[in-house]
Amino acid sequence: MTGSPSTLIRSVPTLTSLILVSLAACVNPFAPGLDTTPGESACDPTTIEGVFQCFRAAYSFRDTTLYGSLLDPQFIFVYRNYDVGIDVTWGRDDEMRTTYGLFQNTQKIDLVWNNIVNTSLDSNRVTIVRGFNLTVIFNPSNIERVDGYANLTFERTRISDPWRIVRWRDESNY
Repeated sequence: MTGSPSTLIRSVPTLTSLILVSLAACVNPFAPGLDTTPGESACDPTTIEGVFQCFRAAYSFRDTTLYGSLLDPQFIFVYRNYDVGIDVTWGRDDEMRTTYGLFQNTQKIDLVWNNIVNTSLDSNRVTIVRGFNLTVIFNPSNIERVDGYANLTFERTRISDPWRIVRWRDESNY
């Protein structure tokens, strides 16, 4: 640019405007901006619904780290073995091994939480029986669907702590 200093000073805002317009025009449609608005799928273990959303996200993304963060160290899983007519239980370590195997051997998992059919609560302990639909895709020719109820007990030490699942009784009939 040539000219008097006053001409250069007047052209600086114009040059800045051109640069800003050029940068704004370079929006990458394959890298959209981050949506910072709160949504239904917010994974927040400080609320019971947030724990359910985290649970769903852990299954959807097959994320054992997220799943493990939801389980209390004293976690117990219970299910009914209808073939022999007994309840089977295992602890957190077995649950994590089993879930890891499930996540590693599937192509996709879809978990839908349905209506809450029963609730018992106090400030540090909540038990919820909630319906669910689970679709597990091992491969295109091997798809398993399970509908049932999860009887989950959540606990926290202080009101400011996140909720942890201490007991899960699977009430599915499969």
